[in-house]
Amino acid sequence: MYQKPKPKSRKKIFLVILIIIGLMFLIYAATKAATKNKVINSTIAVIPVKGVISFSNSGLLFQQSNANAQSILDNIEKAKSKNVKAVVFEIDSPGGTVVASKEIAEAIRKLDKPTVSVIRETGASGAYWIAASTDKIVADDLSITGSIGVISSYLEFYEFLDKNGVKYNRLVAGKYKDMGSPFKDLSDEERDILQKKLDLIHEIFIDYVKERRNLTDVEVNKIRTGEFFLGREAKDIHLIDYIGNKEFAIELAKNMGDAENARITEFREKRTLLDIFSSYGAETFYYMGRGIGAELADVNINKESSVQLVT
Repeated sequence: MYQKPKPKSRKKIFLVILIIIGLMFLIYAATKAATKNKVINSTIAVIPVKGVISFSNSGLLFQQSNANAQSILDNIEKAKSKNVKAVVFEIDSPGGTVVASKEIAEAIRKLDKPTVSVIRETGASGAYWIAASTDKIVADDLSITGSIGVISSYLEFYEFLDKNGVKYNRLVAGKYKDMGSPFKDLSDEERDILQKKLDLIHEIFIDYVKERRNLTDVEVNKIRTGEFFLGREAKDIHLIDYIGNKEFAIELAKNMGDAENARITEFREKRTLLDIFSSYGAETFYYMGRGIGAELADVNINKESSVQLVT
């Protein structure tokens, strides 16, 4: 027989609910406090670029998350403060979407103060695009960098569907609207179109790195293959300037900004409580060499397509 909860039981339940709400509020407050980037007096700003660079905010809770491009851009805007004497970009990223990487790179170039990037584990593809935008690049001799190339790949399973009695009814307005769909064969004409997109992105990327790093034609030919390089190798072909760590990069920034006694301000990505909980269960892992172009605007490749153009 159902018994109505006693008043004391209801009070306990209510108390537990209050405690849970209180804990959630404390987590939110702590997160907000930790990400509140204050610039006081003479300072060297350290802006992290960690994870896959994108304007989306996906990632697994308490695991590697995306480097939110808008948050990075906001931090760059804050770094324009007259109290910031130089900016260090702490990079640990395999790359990201073409627009996100490009916008961050352009914002860095507009900063009217010394900039240094330090590559920790990885600074490849779109992340290297960002690094190349700074005045100086520092990396460990075993850091992974470069990977200046473009790749497009997808799985076709139209034959499997056909063998199992599943038919793809093609209804499109626009000849190439479903180009790259896994439900149909990729024609030679479509393959040529995709290859031209790849080549165009590749040339833009190569030209940018060549101009920023003042590379010779011989050095350009070495990076054109899309190969990744260890820090020691990267220095030999002028992809980086110094072998060193974060502390070295900060000291370099102090010297460049004529701010030997400046304090260090670690900027952080702003995340609300909703962002933290909504990020749970989202995709996070990104393979080496799959940086720029993963979210190339769907002018020729629609969202239903499985094709990805990446570097």
